[in-house]
Amino acid sequence: MDSRLFPLSPDFFTKTIEPLITAHYKRPGRPPKEGHYVFFCAILYVLRTGISWRDLPSHFGHWHTVYTRFKRWSENGLFWSLVYQLQQKKALKLDFTWIDSTNPSLGMEISLYKE
Repeated sequence: MDSRLFPLSPDFFTKTIEPLITAHYKRPGRPPKEGHYVFFCAILYVLRTGISWRDLPSHFGHWHTVYTRFKRWSENGLFWSLVYQLQQKKALKLDFTWIDSTNPSLGMEISLYKE
């Protein structure tokens, strides 16, 4: 496996992260097409590279499926609980920087102050 696409070893994931997921994850219905390991690596890939969801490599499955599952995990607190618990155990280090992409228009203000 390519370590750029799958930065975690399957053994580390099975021993450390999967028990946290199964303790919180009680979703009824059929199991997901892609396992938790591939999905978690996809999320790490998106967070690490900053790519848009549509540019997610096909190794991780369809981008919309990954996005929807991440949205569900994020809304019910599972993903952020995982991040918090893994950082408490010092098993994972994630540094987040959120950047707002809105840019205020300065054209009007600049033209008002011209002399």
